[in-house]
Amino acid sequence: MALKINSILLVDDDKATNFVHKYAIKKANCIENVVVVENGLEALEYLQPKENEPLIKPNIIFLDINMPIMNGWQFLEEYEKLNQNNRGDIVLIMLTTSLNPDDLNKAKSFSTISGYRNKPLTVKMIEEIVEEFFVSN
Repeated sequence: MALKINSILLVDDDKATNFVHKYAIKKANCIENVVVVENGLEALEYLQPKENEPLIKPNIIFLDINMPIMNGWQFLEEYEKLNQNNRGDIVLIMLTTSLNPDDLNKAKSFSTISGYRNKPLTVKMIEEIVEEFFVSN
């Protein structure tokens, strides 16, 4: 895949899952930079501009639901309050092991969610997401 995306933000507290996802992202060979944070609060802090530092917004956020400190739902509630400048045109994908249909329905209630996928993240999933959201037809 020739297209390169600047940055992905993985928001998940499971180190093994993050390892697998980073490996899949590397194999997809279309992402320049991967940042990993372990909860929603860290993700919000990452998305806030820092004094004297340029804000490097991710192109894609992969968000887990169940995490300590601030879970995925709590993150989404706060994320939707962020200044549009801090959200920009980020593609936010809920990435979960949950098979509960209530979670899918709840995800649909957030306008900022671009998609809902089951873990684990695979090279094929990454390629499909890049094709859907970043390759102009």
